[in-house]
Amino acid sequence: MAEDAPRVVASASNACFRRLLALAGSSRERQRAGVVVLEGAHLLQAWAQRFGGDSAPLDVYAARRGLHDPEVCSWIARYRAQATVLDDRLFDRASGVEHGAGLLAIVPLPEATLPERLDEDAVYLDRVQDPGNVGSVLRSCAAVGMRRVLCAPGTASCWSPKVLRAAMGAHFGLAIHEGIDVAELQARCEAAPIATDAAAARSLYESDLRPTTLWLLGNEGQGLVPALKGWKRVHRVSIPQTEAVESLNVGVAAALCLYEQWRQRGFPGSAGSVSRRGPARGAPSRRSPRSTSSSTTTSGFPRGASAPRRG
Repeated sequence: MAEDAPRVVASASNACFRRLLALAGSSRERQRAGVVVLEGAHLLQAWAQRFGGDSAPLDVYAARRGLHDPEVCSWIARYRAQATVLDDRLFDRASGVEHGAGLLAIVPLPEATLPERLDEDAVYLDRVQDPGNVGSVLRSCAAVGMRRVLCAPGTASCWSPKVLRAAMGAHFGLAIHEGIDVAELQARCEAAPIATDAAAARSLYESDLRPTTLWLLGNEGQGLVPALKGWKRVHRVSIPQTEAVESLNVGVAAALCLYEQWRQRGFPGSAGSVSRRGPARGAPSRRSPRSTSSSTTTSGFPRGASAPRRG
């Protein structure tokens, strides 16, 4: 192999491999080291577009089989000084994807500063535990231009490999804040908080969503914590549905809310052919959504709490 070729590791006792294995398998180890493990060329590309420039990943690992993939080879060539080739069986032990393409990277954990005043659009995840749901919400946020996401303690780690895969690179277009408790959220919030409520007098599509908003999305089974359910500032909206299902998945419901808000605002920043000339046709008048006295305010869309019943 040429002198400038990446090093090859075939032993499971190799210190470099052992470090990768520990980081890939433990959120505590990743947090302690202040790093994120990315898998696949798509995530590495998203990171490089946002943070690349003169920076490089801390380490890049390729499966031996990946050397037959031109895309993997291009990353190895780009970050040759950080690159290691792993025997396929070793790579598969560290990989979270069965028969993956063969590329892993370790990068520094991005840091975001939480502003003193939350006076811009944001989403708050209150103990949303399923990584797929968290990733889906992050991806929808990035798609509609929602740039700030806050997470309560108990929410699935946004930087876990499963959430990273589900969000497909959306992380690197967002400011993500984890470990934000309700008291801190309420003390900083100046945007209008909105949650879904099956008993809300107005549906999502009858409410004016154009003002700056803090969307509250709660736990899949329990909804929002009592401190958020009883927050008097919260506006409540319902999501219409038939009786065929009991409730909506939190990721789906979040997408409905975010896209309806984006539609009402006229799809600002859209890369497609959608008109950008102000609020979309049919947007409601500029009135605040009415809230109800219902105690079942939720945005975690637990069973029976995310859509009105008919009949």
